[in-house]
Amino acid sequence: MKTDAFALRHIGPNENDVQHMLKTIGTETMDQLIFETLPDDIRLKSPLDLEPAMTEYEYTQHIAQLGNKNKVFQTYIGLGYHAAIVPAVIQRNVFENPGWYTAYTPYQAEIAQGRLEAILNFQTTVIELTGMEIANASLLDEGTAAAEAMALLFDVRNRDQKKNNVNKFFVSEEILPQTLSILQTRSTPIGVELVVGNHETFDFSNEFFGSILQYPGKFGQVYDYAGFIAKAKANDIKTAVAADILSLAKLVSPGEMGADVVVGTTQRFGIPLGYGGPHAAYFATKDEYKRSMPGRIIGVTVDTNGNRALRMALQTREQHIKRDKATSNICTAQVLLAVMAGMYAVYHGPKGLQYIAGKVHASAATLTNELEKLGLYQTNTAYFDTIAIKADAQKVKAIAEQNEVNFYYIDEQTISIALNETTSITDLNKIISIFAEATGKPASKIEFLCEKKHYPENLNRTSSFLKHDVFNKYHSETALMRYIKMLERKDLALNHSMISLGSCTMKLNAAAEMLPLSMGNWNNIHPFAPLNQAEGYQTMLKKLEHQLNIITGFAGTTLQPNSGAQGEYAGLMVIRAYHQSRGDFHRNIALIPASAHGTNPASAAMAGMQVVVTKTLENGNIDVEDLREKAILHKDNLSCLMVTYPSTHGVYEASIIEVTKLIHENGGQVYMDGANMNAQVGLTNPATIGADVCHLNLHKTFAIPHGGGGPGVGPICVAQHLVPFLPTNPVIETGGETAITAISAAPWGSALVCLISYGYITMLGAEGLTNATKTAILNANYIKERLSGHYDTLYTGEMGRAAHEMILECRPFKQKGIEVTDIAKRLMDYGFHAPTVSFPVAGTLMIEPTESENLEELDRFCDAMISIRKEIETANADDKNNVLKNSPHTLAMLTSDSWDFPYTREQAAFPLEYIAENKFWPTVRRADDAYGDRNLICSCAPIEAYMEN
Repeated sequence: MKTDAFALRHIGPNENDVQHMLKTIGTETMDQLIFETLPDDIRLKSPLDLEPAMTEYEYTQHIAQLGNKNKVFQTYIGLGYHAAIVPAVIQRNVFENPGWYTAYTPYQAEIAQGRLEAILNFQTTVIELTGMEIANASLLDEGTAAAEAMALLFDVRNRDQKKNNVNKFFVSEEILPQTLSILQTRSTPIGVELVVGNHETFDFSNEFFGSILQYPGKFGQVYDYAGFIAKAKANDIKTAVAADILSLAKLVSPGEMGADVVVGTTQRFGIPLGYGGPHAAYFATKDEYKRSMPGRIIGVTVDTNGNRALRMALQTREQHIKRDKATSNICTAQVLLAVMAGMYAVYHGPKGLQYIAGKVHASAATLTNELEKLGLYQTNTAYFDTIAIKADAQKVKAIAEQNEVNFYYIDEQTISIALNETTSITDLNKIISIFAEATGKPASKIEFLCEKKHYPENLNRTSSFLKHDVFNKYHSETALMRYIKMLERKDLALNHSMISLGSCTMKLNAAAEMLPLSMGNWNNIHPFAPLNQAEGYQTMLKKLEHQLNIITGFAGTTLQPNSGAQGEYAGLMVIRAYHQSRGDFHRNIALIPASAHGTNPASAAMAGMQVVVTKTLENGNIDVEDLREKAILHKDNLSCLMVTYPSTHGVYEASIIEVTKLIHENGGQVYMDGANMNAQVGLTNPATIGADVCHLNLHKTFAIPHGGGGPGVGPICVAQHLVPFLPTNPVIETGGETAITAISAAPWGSALVCLISYGYITMLGAEGLTNATKTAILNANYIKERLSGHYDTLYTGEMGRAAHEMILECRPFKQKGIEVTDIAKRLMDYGFHAPTVSFPVAGTLMIEPTESENLEELDRFCDAMISIRKEIETANADDKNNVLKNSPHTLAMLTSDSWDFPYTREQAAFPLEYIAENKFWPTVRRADDAYGDRNLICSCAPIEAYMEN
C-alpha cells in the first residue's frame, strides 16, 4: 500500500471495500460496472495526459517554492481592493476550520442555525452601515453586485408607467474600471443603454431609468451625492451607490442620502486580498424591492414550539422559479467570506470600526500634509483613504518598485495612493521617502497622525450603527472564540458526517489543498499588481487552465467566473460573441430541456436569448424527436443548446452524440453544464460528447469547499473557435484576441481558491482522477442496490445503472401522510444532512455520495434510510403526531419533564445504535417557512427586543 499516495487519502473505499461493493451490486470488476454505466461511444480511448501525481509532501514543497516566486509588495493600488488584517481568532476558528468551510448551503435550517446567525450578523452590518432597509447574504464581488443593481432597477422601472419603455442607465465616470466593464457586459443583452459621464453635469433627462455612483470616487474624491439623488428622484430616476464599507463608519451613509440600492465589497473587513478573491460583496436596498433582489436572504421565523429560529427567507429561490423571467441567475453567495466579514464587525464593534476608519483617514491626511511640504499637489478636495498626487509618475514608479511599494499610476503626472488598515507610521515615512527622492528634496519624518477631517462636515456620520448586543460583547479573543464555537456546534458539516447532496458533490476538501490559502505569499497579492510580482500565481493559474483543458478536451479556459451560474452566463456570452463575429446577430434561440436547473433559462435570458423549452421522456431522458423538431424549426435563429451531462436525472444518456450533432447541423453551439463533471473526469469529456463550451464547478468536482454556500468558482473551457472571445479585464489584460468585456471584477476571479483545485488535480494525477470518478459511480450504485426494495430509483441507464447520483421516489409515501420533507428532517435525528430535496423532480430525494466517502459511512447512511422507511410503514395518514412529522427532535425535547409523544425518547433521538457514539443535536425544531416569508426580518433584533424576551 502506497501510504504516500494522495489518492489513498482522498478516495474512501479501500480494495476490500471495493470488492464487497462490487459483489453487492452484482458485478465482478470496476471496468464491468463502468461498461454497464457509460455509453461506449463516448469513452476516452487513452488516459488523461497529465503530469505524474505528487504526494502530499511533494505538493507542499512544490507550492511553497511556487509561492516564493510571488513578491509581496506594500500595495496602495486601491480600486476596490485593500490590504486588510485578518484577526487571528477568525483565521484559525473560521477560515481554517472545516466545521465552517465544509458546510453546505443552509437549505436545512434546523441543522444550520449557527451559520444562519453568522450571516444574519453580516446582513445587519451591511444594513446599518449603508442605511438601507434590507440586505442579502452576500454576492460574488463588487462589480457583479453593481450589475445586479442595474438589473434590479431596470426590472422595477416597469412599476412606473412613465418609465416602462425607458432604457438608459447613467454611470458616473468615477465608477471603478472593472465595474464599468462588467456593466458593459451585462447591459447590452438585456437592452440597457449605458451613458457614462460626469454626475455633476448630468441633465436628469426623462430617458433615464437609473444611475450608479461611486462613493468615494475611484481615485478617492468624496462627493456629496444628496443633491444628485434628490434631483434624480424628482425625475423618477432611481440611484444605486457603490460604497466603500469601511468609509461608512465615518461618512454619511448612502441610505441617508436617499439611495435606492447600495452595493460594494466587504473585503477590507478582514478578508485576504487573494489576488482578487474570493470576497463577499454586499447588496442592500429598500424593502419594497425584495422580490427583485438577487441572491439569498437570511430571515427570522419561529419553530414548531414558537421559539425563534433562522432560515433562508423566500427559500424557494424565487429568481429560479421564474426561470427565464428572472432578473438574476445568481443562486450562490460568498458565505464563508461573509461569515468572516460579519465576525470582523462583531469582534471590533462600532467603536472598533470607527477607530480603524479614523486611523486610515488620519493616515491619508497626514501623508497629504507631508507630501505637500515637498511641493507636491493633492488633487482630491475631500477624501477618506485615497489621495491623488501630482508628480512624475515614471520617476516615482522606478523608486517605489526598488522599495517594493506599489501605487496606482493614473497618468504620467498623477499617482493614486490608497491607504489601508495595515498602514503604519513607518509605512507612511517610507512613502514620503520615495517621493522625497523623486523630487530631490529632504524628507521630514512623521511621528504621529494628524486628526483633522478632510471631508465636509455635512458628510460626517452622526447616525449610530451596530447597537445590537452581538456587536458589543465579544471583543476579547476568548469571548469571540467561544461565540464562534457556540455557532459551529449548531451546524452539521462534512467533519461530522456525509452530506449526500445530488448535483452538489460534497466531497473531501483535503487539508493539504487548503493550507496554502493561509500563506502570506499567496493571500496578500493585489489583483492589479504588476504581473512580474505574481509569477507564482501566473504559473499556477496557467497550469490549472492547462489541466482543465486536458480534462475537458478543450483548447482554452478562463478562470474569471466566480460561480457556476456566472460560468453559465460567461459561456453563453462567448457563444453570442462567436455568432456575432460571423454576422449572425439574429441567432438568439436557446434550447433548454424542461428538466434543466433554473439557472439555465435565467442565464440565457440575461445573455439576451429567447428560451425554447424541449420535452423530456418519462424515463427522464431528452426527447430527441421533440428536440429535433424544435432545432429544425428554429435553425435560422438557433444559438445554442444548454444540456447537463450526465443528465440532471443521474443518467448517461446514450443519445448525447446524436443530440449535439443535431444542434451543430442546425447552426447552433452546444453549452454543456458542468454540474455533473464528477461523473466524467477521466472517462469521457465535453469535447468527446460534442460540446463547444462547458462550465466547471471547481467548488464541486474539483474540491473547493462549499463554505456554507460559497465560495464558488465556475470557469469555462471552450473549443478552439471560441478561444478568441474569452473575457478580458480593463486593468490587467486577459482573455482572447477579440475578448468580451469582463464577467467578474478580478482578472482571474477568485484566484486564491484556485490553489485548492490545482492541488487536487496535481496530487491525484490522471490515474487518481479517473479512479475518483469510477469510485463515485461505484458508491452511488452501491447505495442504489442497498436501498433497493425500500426505495425505488426513479431513473437508470439502459443497463439499469445509475451514474454518480440517483433520484429516489418518495411520492407514494403521501398515502401514509409522509412528505419528502419529513424524511429530510428525520435524517437529522440520524446525524445526516438530507440529500437534495425535490430537485429536479418534486417529491423525490437526489443522492450523490461522491468518491471520498468510505464503506462504513455509506452503510450508516443506508441503515438510516432503511430505518426511516420502516418508520414510514408504521405511519398513519390521519395521524400527525408521529416520529417523522415531529422531527427533528432537539435536546430540549428529550430532556423535558413532559413527553407527550406516542413513541419513546430513545426512538426519537437514538433510533440506531451508531448514533450514540456521535450524536448531533438540532438546536431548533422544524422552522416555519410560511411564517418566515410573511414576517420577513433579515437583521438582528435590537438590544431592547432581547430584554423583552
